[in-house]
Amino acid sequence: MGMTPRENKEYELRGINHLALVCRDMEETVDFYQNVLGMPLVKTIELPGNMGQHFFFDCGNGDSLAFFWFPGAPERSPGVASPEGMPGPGSEITTAHGSMNHVAFDVYPHKMEEYRQKLLARGIEVTPIINHDDSPKQMSKEWTDKVFVRSMYFMDPNGILLEFAAWTRAFTEADVEHRPARAADRDNYLAPA
Repeated sequence: MGMTPRENKEYELRGINHLALVCRDMEETVDFYQNVLGMPLVKTIELPGNMGQHFFFDCGNGDSLAFFWFPGAPERSPGVASPEGMPGPGSEITTAHGSMNHVAFDVYPHKMEEYRQKLLARGIEVTPIINHDDSPKQMSKEWTDKVFVRSMYFMDPNGILLEFAAWTRAFTEADVEHRPARAADRDNYLAPA
């Protein structure tokens, strides 16, 4: 559901090979992704010249989630390089240009409640399941035929915002209806509504 493959006329891309993030503690990161989320650790690299480490986890479908650990990396910068908190009413999820806002892992819709309970049982703070739709508030309390994705959000030990997301319907041409914003549109968006 959701993402029906569309032809790329320029390159024969097969998906994401890996997404590389930066962690503050590789051991803590391995524990979280391997023991909490169950992702197998598939490759470890000690970078040359004492630069740090680069580890890869299998996140399904042949894709990998990778982490760098750099001994001299700056501390995290919420509101710049990562969201200040998790999505929800009154939350601030804006991040800087060029930042990585969050990572969404694809899961089956019927597994959402089970997975939320598993995270909570591990002591992970997780949002309620959100039914995203095209209504003015962009969410519904109920799972209706207007909902296109269900999701929940939580953070890893590095402050990286993660999401379990489940497509609930196939997209059509009608789902592409908004003009892309330009940098010059900024003031229109920031003006009081």
